[in-house]
Amino acid sequence: MKDKVTILAIESSCDETAAAVVVNGREVLSNVISSQIDVHEKFGGVVPEVASRKHIEGISAVVQKALDEAKIKLEDVDAVGVTYGPGLVGALLVGLQYAKGLAYSLNVPLIGVNHIEGHICANFIEHKNLEPPFVCLVVSGGHTFIVYMKDYGEFEVISKTRDDAAGEAFDKVARAIGLGYPGGPKIDKISKEGNEDAIIFPRAKMDDKNSLDFSFSGVKSAVLNYLNKMNMKNEEINKADVAASFQKAVVGVLVDNAIKACEMKKVNKIAIAGGVAANSCLRETMERECKKHNIDVLFPPMVLCTDNAAMIGSAAYYEYQAGREAAIDINAIPNLKLGER
Repeated sequence: MKDKVTILAIESSCDETAAAVVVNGREVLSNVISSQIDVHEKFGGVVPEVASRKHIEGISAVVQKALDEAKIKLEDVDAVGVTYGPGLVGALLVGLQYAKGLAYSLNVPLIGVNHIEGHICANFIEHKNLEPPFVCLVVSGGHTFIVYMKDYGEFEVISKTRDDAAGEAFDKVARAIGLGYPGGPKIDKISKEGNEDAIIFPRAKMDDKNSLDFSFSGVKSAVLNYLNKMNMKNEEINKADVAASFQKAVVGVLVDNAIKACEMKKVNKIAIAGGVAANSCLRETMERECKKHNIDVLFPPMVLCTDNAAMIGSAAYYEYQAGREAAIDINAIPNLKLGER
């Protein structure tokens, strides 16, 4: 194997068109992200057809900018990494087809990357000395998992959500109280002005007492019921209190289950990944509770929490080292499971 492996990575699973150049899985030479938030904000969420069109319009410029910022040429690339699932099928296909063309023209390996594995690997970029095994809490708009990373490329799903993802619940509650899209950052911001103990919202408990699975549909419904009751009684709704109380309920379950997973697997490291990892309440609560249990908690920087290509480049490097090269006919898999190849 080469001592220095330079990977050009592409990410287009949802509404960010991203490209990055990553060396040996941990050194980021460039990380370019073109966000579509302003485009989708007026719709109150991501419109798949619009997202795909925007990816097509922007991907060439984003890739070229990533190469320019890294100060390399296409000929310097050793492999092309790309997200092939999970995500929006049309959006995935744009990045995948572009990556196929690049890999074929350069005669270099094409590396297919699972988007969720990419989020986990974002921690390798920030924490250079991090090595498996460790527990990872993956929380985003589309995914909520607790994963045990046994080794590079080896994952065991300990728990997952049985309905809404945590970030999805944030978006729906934000819409219900009139905050708009994207909901997560808006709830995080307004919660700082509210009383998190003003309203007691439920925390789901599984029938199987040993299960660490999540369920966020109940707390979401409880918020909607609360809002309806207040409206029926013509009573004023304190949005900050609702947001803070809802956030506390969600964060509490995430933190408790992640710590239990560490105890179950007898490890003392929790890595956090995904868009909700940027939530200040989650960060503060996780750090406080982990300190009580002598567990080290690791967060990626904000730019690596949301969708980006640097994390895909990191994951692609470990796939490359394991000799897992994708065939040129690899297809997008919108419901790709963690650990599937």
